[in-house]
Amino acid sequence: MNGMADFEQDGGTLRFTGNLSLSRLGTLPDRLDRVSGDVARIDLSSVDRIDTVGAWLVHRLAVRHDAPVEGLDEDGAHLMRQVVAADQPVATRPRKVRALERVLGEIGAATALSMRTLYGLLGFMGATVIAFVNVIRHPHRFRYNAVIQRFEVVGVSALGIVGLMSFLIGMVIAQQGAVQLRQFGAEVFTINLVGRLTLREMGVLMTAIMVAGRSGSAFAAQLGTMKLTEEIDAMRTIGVSPMEALVLPRTIAAIVMMPLLGFYASMIALLGGGLLLWVTLGIPPITYIQRIREVVPITDLYIGLIKAPVFGAIIAVAGCFQGLQVEADAEQVGLRTTSAVVQAIFLVIVLDAFFAVFFTWLGWN
Repeated sequence: MNGMADFEQDGGTLRFTGNLSLSRLGTLPDRLDRVSGDVARIDLSSVDRIDTVGAWLVHRLAVRHDAPVEGLDEDGAHLMRQVVAADQPVATRPRKVRALERVLGEIGAATALSMRTLYGLLGFMGATVIAFVNVIRHPHRFRYNAVIQRFEVVGVSALGIVGLMSFLIGMVIAQQGAVQLRQFGAEVFTINLVGRLTLREMGVLMTAIMVAGRSGSAFAAQLGTMKLTEEIDAMRTIGVSPMEALVLPRTIAAIVMMPLLGFYASMIALLGGGLLLWVTLGIPPITYIQRIREVVPITDLYIGLIKAPVFGAIIAVAGCFQGLQVEADAEQVGLRTTSAVVQAIFLVIVLDAFFAVFFTWLGWN
């Protein structure tokens, strides 16, 4: 037992004895290389022990002489199968893939990932609704302080950047509209363009994009960091629901603040457009305001206010969903934050297109 590894050749049979492990091989590898003649079978029934190195030597010998290996017990046979399976050629360079095949593969992978993400997002949205229902049934679990704090973060702190962006967008719409309509002598209709486009579409849409980049990314980064530091697992351990404590306050804040921010952005955009028209076309403010009241139907304002809370819910749910998907390392926080912003903006634009068709079908033109 546990003697040095050895072998003997009896006609076409090569019979191993002793211990076929690394520490007991000795000069066996060199002697095996000098084996001559035909080897019909390799007998390992007299081997006391065999490890991976010994199995590799036997396998290499069996391949060289095209001889079967016999006599191993169940564990030894399993080890030999693993060695045989591992003996595969290794490519020194990746297989050359045709351009069309590569493009189609990337498109397929991206489509599959998008479907899985959409499925997960729908499930997460359902979980958020369930958490909201549970809070309604048990009002004492509602976290007022957390919601009020998110009101400040999502709404009040965003007034400056949203106002500046809206003011400049209003000026750009007015300037471009005036340039184009001047060719037809219809500069006065620039007011129609500014009023309807701002209240119906651009005010709320650009606000949603700004909130997605500002608050949606913050939600993803905050929850992702908490997931990475196991704070969310700790909350579950002490019986606190992360959906109620973390996701719900952010979602409620986004839903409530988006209509207010959208209305604020629309008013600031109208102010920017009116200022530019006053400077460039000489249209006085009183005329501008009267014209806005005449040409902009109240339904345009309603449309913007209806879309705003939906956009807010999408932004919050996307940000929280991606944040809770963080795993393994800190790099995931950055990747998931980027995914949250891209996903939220994409869904907002898709929903905006849907709303445009829907309200046109209703006759709110």
